[in-house]
Amino acid sequence: MLILGIESSCDETAASVVKDHRQILSSVISTQIEEHKKYGGVVPEIASRRHCENILGVTRKALSDAGVTLADIDAVAVTYAPGLIGALLVGVNFAKALAMAAGKPLVPVHHIAGHIATNYLTHPGLEPPYLCLVASGGHSHIIEVLDYTHFHVVGRTRDDAAGECFDKCARAMGFPYPGGVHVDNAAQTGDPKAFRLPHPAVAGNEFDFSFSGLKTAVINMLHHAEQKGETIDRNDLSASLQATISQILTEKTMLAAQALGYKKIALAGGVSANSGVRSTLAAACEKRGYEFFMPEKKLCGDNGAMIACQGSYNFDAGIFADESLNAIATLSMDEI
Repeated sequence: MLILGIESSCDETAASVVKDHRQILSSVISTQIEEHKKYGGVVPEIASRRHCENILGVTRKALSDAGVTLADIDAVAVTYAPGLIGALLVGVNFAKALAMAAGKPLVPVHHIAGHIATNYLTHPGLEPPYLCLVASGGHSHIIEVLDYTHFHVVGRTRDDAAGECFDKCARAMGFPYPGGVHVDNAAQTGDPKAFRLPHPAVAGNEFDFSFSGLKTAVINMLHHAEQKGETIDRNDLSASLQATISQILTEKTMLAAQALGYKKIALAGGVSANSGVRSTLAAACEKRGYEFFMPEKKLCGDNGAMIACQGSYNFDAGIFADESLNAIATLSMDEI
C-alpha cells in the first residue's frame, strides 16, 4: 500500500509517501520559520500564501523522491483539522483536486492523530491500546489510543498549551521565534532548581493541564526584574521552566496511566522533541516498569509522513471523504 500524505495545518508545507503503513519512502518539508521569525510568531495570511506557492512543488518532490508516480498511489491523505483555517484550506483543496483528477480515494486525517502515528514510524512493534501524551504549540492532551482509528481524550489543557508556554516565556526572555528550542538549549547549562515556579492546579478533572499561570509567573518575574534593573540568568530560568513543564506533563500522564491501568506509554507532538520532556517521562516510565515510546526527533514537528501513516490506517478502516470535505479550525479528537 502506498499513501501520499499532505500536511499544511500551520507553517510547514509537507508531503510524504509511506509504504505499508510504516515505511517512509519520502518526506519533504518546506518550512516558513525564517519568514515568520521577524514577526515573533506565525502570521496566518503569510502562511496560507506560502502554502499556495509551495504545495505543488513539495508534492511533486515527495513523489519523485519515493520513485513513484501519482498512478502508483493507493490514496491521498490530508490534514483537515485542527489548525489555521486558511492554511488547512490550501492543503484540503489541493488534496481534493489531486485525488479527483487521479481517481484516487481521499482520506481525511486529524492532525493530532497524525502526531500519535509518528510512533508507528519509529517503533515497528508498537500496537494499540496505549496511553499517549500529545504536547505541542497548540495542544496538550492525554489520549487513550484504543485502536488505530479510535481515541478517547482523558486530559487536556484548560488554557495555554505546553508549547505555547515555552514559546511565550522564551519571547519574554529575549529568545527568537520559535522559542522552545532556544529554551531547551539554554537549559542544558542552567540550574533547574534556581527558580521555584508554580504548578497550577486544575479543578474538575485531575488529568487536565493549565499552563497560563506558569507563563504569567515567568513573564511577571522578568518584568519585575527589568523594572528594578536586575538581571535574571536566562540559562537558569530556562532550566527551571523546562523542568517545571516536564514535571507537570509527566505527573499528569503517570496519574492517568495508574488510574486507567496502562503500562504502555507514548509521547508525541512538537514538544516531544524537548530533551527535558523526553528524559523526565522516560525516567518515570522506567521507574514504574512501563514500556515507553517516543518518535525520532525529526518526526516530532509537523510532517507529511505522519499524515500518510495515519491515513493508511484510516484507509484500512474505510474512512474516506468526498469533494465536500472541508477544513475545520477546531475539532476535538473525541469528535472524529
